[in-house]
Amino acid sequence: MKILIVKLSSLGDVVHAMPAVQDIRAARADAQIDWVTERGFAPLAQRCDGVRRVIACELRRWRKAPLAAQTRAEWRSFREELRSDSYDAVIDLQGLTKSALVARVARLAPAGKRFALANQTEGSSYEAPTRWVADVAVRIEPHVHAITRSRELCAKALGYLPPKWMRFGLHSSDRAEVDTRCIAFVHGTSRDDKCWPETHWVELGRRLIAEGHTIGLPHGSEGERERGERIAQALGIGAQVWPRLDLGQLTDRLAACAGVIGVDSGLSHIAVALDLPHVQIYNFDTAWRTGPLPPQGRQRAVFAHPTPTVDAVWQAWALAQASR
Repeated sequence: MKILIVKLSSLGDVVHAMPAVQDIRAARADAQIDWVTERGFAPLAQRCDGVRRVIACELRRWRKAPLAAQTRAEWRSFREELRSDSYDAVIDLQGLTKSALVARVARLAPAGKRFALANQTEGSSYEAPTRWVADVAVRIEPHVHAITRSRELCAKALGYLPPKWMRFGLHSSDRAEVDTRCIAFVHGTSRDDKCWPETHWVELGRRLIAEGHTIGLPHGSEGERERGERIAQALGIGAQVWPRLDLGQLTDRLAACAGVIGVDSGLSHIAVALDLPHVQIYNFDTAWRTGPLPPQGRQRAVFAHPTPTVDAVWQAWALAQASR
């Protein structure tokens, strides 16, 4: 059975779709699973167990210049690759107009069907074309975790019950050099109101360094690099700003760490998928739909408004460590 997963973005959403892929593999031994995603997230999807082929697109960039010759040529190339195989099931896990377009362009096998969400769930974006394009629109309980939403949609589309266990199936390179002392600080996020104060990062870093740890500071933008350098400068010799890495390299480097402490961001979700000791910091009460699923053991969420204290994060980290 050939299945196409459509989950284009963002980073956290791509990670949250991975358990659904593992469910499909467990339920359908004959499943051949391809995945369409934005090119920037392709290195991550390629590390998901059971994904045969990743088809990369650049819809975000193409929308900025839809009539440009380069855009038209790249769209034709993408369309040809997407339609080079036919699918028994095309499952739109995104629920947006852009994902509906991709699902519509994909080629079905003679008895194939397109599946999509029939309704919006709390805290998620949703656009009606996704159900207009679908042959079967699947209703999901609105108050649901992002991971559960994808798992239930795939289960209902393909006719199986989601297993009680959950795996992400995200693997890292065996070539990654393990650093059992390093704790990665995921301080960057796409929204400023999700950030944790720099002074808090510095205080937490000093406590960890005093226990013999080192601090790694990844970044994905110039602003994040500058923040990381300020934190590293305040911490001194025990902290290092990592070079700019693609998602595959970042996944490998995170996997080699002793643990991760981070705000609500895609890299924090990667830490959960890698089953690392992890604390996820929330300024909003949204961990129920994007944070680590209970029971919280090695991965824990901490919420407070306007932001959690250093002591609260420190205590959560101690609990995560104790659950190793």
